[in-house]
Amino acid sequence: MNESIPQLKSLLRTELRARLAGLTREQRVRDSAALRTLITGQAAWRGARTVLLFAALPDEPDIAPLISAALSAGQRVALPRFVTARAGYEPHEIRDPARDLTPGRFGVLEPRDGCTPLEPRGPVLTLVPGIGFSVDGVRLGRGQGFYDRLLATIPGDKCGVAFECQVGVELPREPHDVRMDFIATPGRWIEVSGRPDLK
Repeated sequence: MNESIPQLKSLLRTELRARLAGLTREQRVRDSAALRTLITGQAAWRGARTVLLFAALPDEPDIAPLISAALSAGQRVALPRFVTARAGYEPHEIRDPARDLTPGRFGVLEPRDGCTPLEPRGPVLTLVPGIGFSVDGVRLGRGQGFYDRLLATIPGDKCGVAFECQVGVELPREPHDVRMDFIATPGRWIEVSGRPDLK
């Protein structure tokens, strides 16, 4: 293998995006619903006092209904918000998605001005988007490092959320890449073996 890790990651992003482009709208809707059902059935979700979620891009699984589900269950809910002064994302708590979410820097919904920065308490579960995931917990992001920097500041378990076609490729890992504790697909909940040693 002669490619550098950044070159290899770029090639893998192209391959995985092509897989995602092959999913029909109906498949995305059906698989997103299955994913949400699978996630909410897990002990990691039910036991979390705080959940950090994300607003999906068009090619990502739609987990938006989990916001209301978590709030109804009495969990604290946060989403990433772009903070210009830090040139990166920080988690901010929301209490009412209709009121508290607004299009942000990249057109993705994020907590509005005035939402409180999250101070995680109790067990925390973070649901993490990505272009691809390996079954040993390596995540391939979009290449700008925003999520890895965010995840490095959040305690608790991290769960990669993906369609099945995004999981299984062997992925290279760099020192700044944050490993996942779990991977969720529409049909599988993968516990990364030996995960406490992989952090």
